[in-house]
This record gives sequence, C-alpha cells and structure tokens, in this order.
Amino acid sequence: MLKGHQSWVFANRPMIWATGVSGGPFEANGNLANDFDLLHEDLWMGQETYEKAHRIMLEEAIKTAITKAKIQKEQVQFIFAGDLINQITPTSFAARTMQIPYFGLFGACSTSMEGLALASFIVNYQGAKYVLTGASSHNAAVEKQFRYPTEYGGQKPPTAQWTVTGAGVALITPNDPTQDLPVTTSATIGKVVDMGLSDPFNMGGAMAPAAADTIMAHFRDLQLDPSYYDLIITGDLGRVGHDTAFELINKSGLKLERKQFQDCGLLIYKDDQPVQSGASGAGCSATVLYGHLLNQMKKGNYKRILVVATGALLSPLSFQQNESIPCIAHAVSIEMSGEKGGL
Repeated sequence: MLKGHQSWVFANRPMIWATGVSGGPFEANGNLANDFDLLHEDLWMGQETYEKAHRIMLEEAIKTAITKAKIQKEQVQFIFAGDLINQITPTSFAARTMQIPYFGLFGACSTSMEGLALASFIVNYQGAKYVLTGASSHNAAVEKQFRYPTEYGGQKPPTAQWTVTGAGVALITPNDPTQDLPVTTSATIGKVVDMGLSDPFNMGGAMAPAAADTIMAHFRDLQLDPSYYDLIITGDLGRVGHDTAFELINKSGLKLERKQFQDCGLLIYKDDQPVQSGASGAGCSATVLYGHLLNQMKKGNYKRILVVATGALLSPLSFQQNESIPCIAHAVSIEMSGEKGGL
C-alpha cells in the first residue's frame, strides 16, 4: 500500500527467512567477524582476478542463504541484486551460475535496501513465494575502478572510506506466524539529491543530504515519531557523513537521539583499522544488516530498526567530466514478527 508520497507499507509483513554473509580478510579482523557465515583469507579467493573473486563471494552468500532455509535453488522465483562494478558484471555472472530469474540493480551503495524494498513488495502482493535479494562489493575491484589500483599506493585524505569486501543476501518469504523472525514492514524510496559536491574521496559528505531527505520523508509519510525505532542506521556515511546527516535531520525539526542514530560503516571495523572515515561499498550495509543487525534483533537487543542505505551515483566517466555526485538513499523498516506498532 502506498502511504504518503514515496513510502510503501507491507501489510502482510514479508519475512526475512534466512541470510548468507561472506567477507574478506580485512573483515575477518574487524568488529563484526563473528556475524559472517564465511570469511576468506585473501582477496583473490582462489581466482585469477578480483572481479572473479567478487562473483565467487556473492555465489557463496546465495548458496548459504538457500542452505539455511532448507529449500532447493529451483524453488526461488527471483533474485534482486547488484554491485559497484561496471555493468554489475560480478552479480550478473553469479546469476548466470545460479540460474535464478534475475533483476540486476544498480543503486551504488543503496542497492541493498533498493533490493529489499522491491523483494518485499513482490512477496507482499503474492508475486512470489521465495525471493533472494542482496548486494556486494570487493575492495580491490572497486578501488581499481573508482580511484587507483591499491598497488599504486596513492595516499587518501581523512574523508575517504574503505570499501568493504563482502556479500550479504537474504531470502524473503511470506509471513509465517509460527516463526519469530524479522519481517519488513515498510519502505521509503529516495529521490536523487545533488548538493554540488564532486570529491570522490568524500562520499559520506555527498550522500548525507540524501540520507536526511529519505529519513525525513519516511517519518512524514508514515506519520511516526523517531522514538518508534530502537535504531535508525545509515548504510555507509562514515564519520563525516554521519555527523552531517545527524545535524541536517535535527535542524529540520525531527529530533533524533545520538545513541539511536548509527552507521554501518562505523560498526564493521575496529578503531585501530586504517579506514579513515569508515567503511563504504554496496556490501557494507548488506553484510552489517544480514549478519550483525539481524542477529542482534533475534537476541532481543532491537525490536524495530530503520535501515537507510545510501548511494553515490557517480561513475569514473562522470568524475572525469567534472560532474558533481548525485546521491540517493532508500529506507526499509524491519521488526520482529511479534511486534505490533503503528504501521
């Protein structure tokens, strides 16, 4: 059901039945290593190129989710997924391997919630019984495309962020009232926001206004108070973008508590890991949500969360042509199935 101008309410509360989360060696040394299903010892992952390693990692996450759900691959009707590489080839090649009907998505680092919103919409209206959704990124492949090959050794400013090597996938199914699992209850689809920033080493600052815009639209459309959620978490704004978004939201009159407002890019790594402003990448919010956050919900630490994945919609070509960075954010609300609230 459409509510307000840009939000959906999922009356049938689609269920996040199972997840699969894989990562690389840097994530294995990070803050949330125990929330990954699979972790690799090196970035090559037994492959000839980083892009092939990226594909393998996503395939592993998909297979893990299917195995945990105790279903057959052939039972899955659709997969909604994407990544950051040109023409999202790692995801498309993984879909070639899996032979599941496929919607390829590109929302940059917002892809995880773009996919979850669409998968939830399809399941909510009985368009499918089993839908996979996910997003992924590979540090070395992304750095090679958007900045410099890591071998170049170019120094980065403090505003730069570290691209997560990870893939996060979820299986969305119709609600089963006998199961106490997380469910999706609403989604707010963001608008493209461009404040004229053009520095590819300050993605967080560029994306912050889009995150604030979507968060404000969510509460306006659904007529909720921020206190409804235990946690409102952005995808990968990092320190600079997170502080900026918090300031923009509170200046708008929508009052958030600092401890209630967090960022996936500030959770995944330890303080002593050299990630400058924090983490980024399409796999950032996907791995943190489908690993850490859902585990925390199942333990009872959160009952209701709002996940706002943010994306910088630039390309190497647009940067070379001196374009500014258009940005977007998509939000999905997730609750434990036993919760009854205002949605």
